[in-house]
Amino acid sequence: EKRSVRQTTSAIEELSRLQVGNARRLMPSGAIISVPLEEIQMGDRLLVNEGDQIPADGLVRSGQGFCDESMLTGESEPLEKGVGDQVIGGALWVSGSIQMEATAVGKNTVLSKLIELVKDAQREKPQIQRLADRISAIFVPVVVGISLLTFSLSYFAFDLVFQQALMNSIAVLVISCPCAMGLATPTAVTVGVGRLARNGVLVKGGQTLETFASLRRFVFDKTGTLTNGRLEVAAVDYQGNDPREIDAVIQKLEQHSSHPIARSLLNHFSAQEDAQTVFTEVKEEKGLGMEATDQTGASWRLGSFRTLPAALQAQNGRHSLYLTKDQQLLATVDLKDRIKPEAADTIRYLREQGFEPIILSGDQESKTAAIAAELGVTTYFAEQLPADKLRMIEQLDRSEPTAMIGDGINDAPALAKATIGVSLSDASQAAIQSAQVVLLNGHLHRLTDAIRISRATLQTIRQNLFWAFAYNVVAIPMAALGFLNPMWAAFFMAFSDVVVIGNSIRLRFRKV
Repeated sequence: EKRSVRQTTSAIEELSRLQVGNARRLMPSGAIISVPLEEIQMGDRLLVNEGDQIPADGLVRSGQGFCDESMLTGESEPLEKGVGDQVIGGALWVSGSIQMEATAVGKNTVLSKLIELVKDAQREKPQIQRLADRISAIFVPVVVGISLLTFSLSYFAFDLVFQQALMNSIAVLVISCPCAMGLATPTAVTVGVGRLARNGVLVKGGQTLETFASLRRFVFDKTGTLTNGRLEVAAVDYQGNDPREIDAVIQKLEQHSSHPIARSLLNHFSAQEDAQTVFTEVKEEKGLGMEATDQTGASWRLGSFRTLPAALQAQNGRHSLYLTKDQQLLATVDLKDRIKPEAADTIRYLREQGFEPIILSGDQESKTAAIAAELGVTTYFAEQLPADKLRMIEQLDRSEPTAMIGDGINDAPALAKATIGVSLSDASQAAIQSAQVVLLNGHLHRLTDAIRISRATLQTIRQNLFWAFAYNVVAIPMAALGFLNPMWAAFFMAFSDVVVIGNSIRLRFRKV
């Protein structure tokens, strides 16, 4: 039994083993020194050779090769990494040699957060466990009462000898097993959360597993969730203005945002050293874009057509982004995006399983409709601000349990309000903090894994509870009637625990 319990917590042990002990730090002089993991600081330059485990989260600064992230993200094939790519601490560097810059260390790394999330999820009790706990709380006094009643009836009513009546009474106490009821849920949740972690799905709390299995509707953000988020600039209309200055302005504005659109613009527009515009204040408006004030006090905006003055809105609406200065249009930007390869399969799976997929996007009607048609989604809502998304999720959630899947800062309120919020690991921190489920590596097909494993976990919990109740319903009367002596009662009591734990362990290997 002890070995069985140990196996259910193997996910944490496997993840903990990924934490390396030492790292190779590159000094400014060119020397390489070995330092303990806890001494690594953000910004340190680290050397990773073939066969090494990556010591911290960071960015590749030189070199290239292949990285095995399977234990962290569930990605089956090694991924090619080059300059500028992100690497995760604990992953195995399969081939080549790189120099990397540490961007997250200690408790802030993906691996450390993953271990803590798994621990927290395994500690939290689902609703069905609370029911089992309430039953277990009254189980002991009830069994003591049955034991006393067994002795009284055996000795006084059926005239059994004192020794036999006492043995029957003791057998009732020994064979009754609240342990099986107590173990039924936590062992299954522990294995389920561990299996999800190995498949690249982080669950914040055991309660989430139970709730996930009851969902009927899945609402998706579009950009960065259904699409790959790596938007490409298709065209720029400078409206007769200086292209170098416009490029510099866009670059300076977008470096203050973590939205997928910002990353794409930064890849396209380069900084200009001779740029004249200097911003004194820059802020991001959820669902709208960027707003800034320059050194002269002029007001700049870069965002969707909703950021345009009313007079300009009537003339525009076909472009992705608009750059204005003091409400004067300076440039337009057209973006193109591609649907993620796994998005169509994920939507198809949801429909086949009877779920309702919905797209909830802040993008234009025409672009949202095109994506919905390509994916076969019949219900979609376009041009939704964060407040609109929040109201829509509230409305949908009132009728049926609803999951919201998103990745941007504008999705954070809706993620927090939905029955279950699902975010991607490469999403903004606001989205990740608001979600109860995080899909590592940004792969949507992890969502189908989460559905299947959560259903299998809930099924295992029900099987365990059924066995625990059925065992006591059958075993206690048998002991009370004298069919089992205390020795056999003890054996069957221990066996019932092993059955429950063994059934939970089966979830680790079971095909779902």
